[in-house]
Amino acid sequence: MKINVEVDCTPEEARRFMGLPDMAPVHDKYLQMLTTSMDGSVAPEMLETVMRSWMPMGDAGMAMWRQMFETATKK
Repeated sequence: MKINVEVDCTPEEARRFMGLPDMAPVHDKYLQMLTTSMDGSVAPEMLETVMRSWMPMGDAGMAMWRQMFETATKK
């Protein structure tokens, strides 16, 4: 026997139904901080340090990211 149930609801209604917390204020704050940092408040060296900490491959991964950004910004 196979039973299919379709629920028509918004993501907000689904979040409430499942008892998940409302992360919208945290998301908004994160986006605000990211936008502020991209407006020139953060030095490129600081971004490089962050990227190095994210890269599992170390310098090879950093070179890949650098090449990707250079390619994307060339016109």
